Amino acid sequence: MFPVQPKHHPALSESIVFLVLTIGLISYFLIGLGTAPHIPILIAVLLGVTYGLIRRISFKDLEEGMIAGARSGMAAVFLFVLIGILISSWIISGTIPVLISTGFTFIGGTWFYAIVFAVTAIIGVSLGSSLTTTATIGVAFIGMGSAMDASMAITAGAIVSGAFFGDKMSPLSDTTNIASTIVQVDLFDHIKHMSLTTIPAFLISFILFAILSPGEAIAVKNLDAYMSGLEATGLISWTSWIPLIILVLATIFRVPAFISLALSSVAATLLAGMTSGLPWSDIWGIWFNGYTASTGFEPVNNLLTKGGINSMLFTISLVILALGFGGLLFVTGIIPSILSSFQEKLQKVRAIIVSTAGTAIGVNVLIGEQYLSVMLTGETFKGIYQKGGLSNKVLSRTLEDAGTVINPLVPWSVCGVFIADVLGVSVLTYLPFSFFCLLSPIITMIFGGRRLKG
Repeated sequence: MFPVQPKHHPALSESIVFLVLTIGLISYFLIGLGTAPHIPILIAVLLGVTYGLIRRISFKDLEEGMIAGARSGMAAVFLFVLIGILISSWIISGTIPVLISTGFTFIGGTWFYAIVFAVTAIIGVSLGSSLTTTATIGVAFIGMGSAMDASMAITAGAIVSGAFFGDKMSPLSDTTNIASTIVQVDLFDHIKHMSLTTIPAFLISFILFAILSPGEAIAVKNLDAYMSGLEATGLISWTSWIPLIILVLATIFRVPAFISLALSSVAATLLAGMTSGLPWSDIWGIWFNGYTASTGFEPVNNLLTKGGINSMLFTISLVILALGFGGLLFVTGIIPSILSSFQEKLQKVRAIIVSTAGTAIGVNVLIGEQYLSVMLTGETFKGIYQKGGLSNKVLSRTLEDAGTVINPLVPWSVCGVFIADVLGVSVLTYLPFSFFCLLSPIITMIFGGRRLKG
C-alpha cells in the first residue's frame, strides 16, 4: 500500500463510477485517438485532483499522495537507467550480437514453428523487449515462413509466444522490473518464482508448435545474411560471453539486481573499450544515446540500433505518471473503498489469484496498456495478498502471467496494434496459436491456489 492514508471515504458505487469513467477516458485516448499513454494518464491525474478538491481534500494532501505513489517506483526507475546502459554496453561488447548469432545456429531443422518459438524466446531474453524482438527477428521469420509456404498464423503465434516469453523472463525487461518493484520482490527471486508456471507453459507450447510444424527443411538464405551482418559489426569475440557470465554468476549468488546489472554493464564497457575499436568518448555517448549499427544489412542495423539511458526515458516518465495517478486513487479513497469490498469477499487462495488474473486481463482489455495492467493490479491487490498470508512473489508472478503476456492478444492494445502492423498478420488471426500467452494465465489460475503459494 501507499504510505498516505485516504482523506475521503467514498461509497463503493461512487468509486466504481469514477474508475470506470477514468478507464473509459484512457481507453478512448489510447484506442480511439492513438495517443501516447502519457497523455490520458496525465489527464486522469488532473481529473483525480479535481475530484479530490471537490471532495474537500487539500491540494497538499493530493500532492503528497502523488509523490508517495511516484516514490514507490523509484527503485524501478534506477533499474531502468541501468538497463538502458546494459543494453548499449552489451551491444558494443558483442554480448547481444553473439547471443543472437548463437540463437540462429539452431535454425536448420524441420521443426520450423518450434524452432521459431525457441529461438525467438532466446533472443527475447537477451534483448528484454518483446516489441524489438518481434520487429526484427519476427519479421525475418515471417519472411522465411512465407518463402516455405508455412502458415502465417502459426508462424506469427510462435513469434509472439517466444517474444513474450523473453519479455516475461528477461532481467532486462521493463515489465519484469515493474512487476517485481511494485510488490517489493527481488528481481531475480521474481524471475525464479515465475519459472513455476512459465516452464510448463513453455514446454507445452514447444510441443504444440513441434506437432504443427511442417516436415520440410527451411531455406537459410536470410539466415546467412543475418549471420554475415552480425559478423560485419566487428563486435563479436570470445570475450563477448564475459558480461553474460558475470550476470549469471551474480544471479546464482543472489547479488541485488542493481549491483548485478551495474557490474555486468561496467565489465561490458571495459571489454568494448579493448575490443570494439570505439574511442572512449563515443562509448560514454553510447551509454546515453545507445548504439547505432551500420553493417550494410538493414535488418541487423535495426536489431542492434538501440539501448542507452535516453531509450528508457519514455518508460520512466510513464511509470512516474502512472504511479502518481495510483497515489491519487489511494489518497482520494477510490482504491481503498474497492479494496475493502474485495477483502470482504476474497478469503480463499484460489479466489484471490483468479481475481488478480482477471483484473490484470480486464485492464489489458479495457485500457490496452500492459504497464498499467501490471502496476494498477499490483497496487490494488498487495494488501489482499498480505491479509491472505500469500507471498508477494505469488502476486508478482500472477501479474506477469495474466498481465504482461495478454497485451499482444488484445487487437486494440499497444502491443497488438504494433505486432499486427509489423508482421502483417492480424491479432485475431495469430491469437489461437499464441500458445504461451494463452497458457500462462490458465496455468496460474488452475495451479496457483494449490502448490505455488511460496
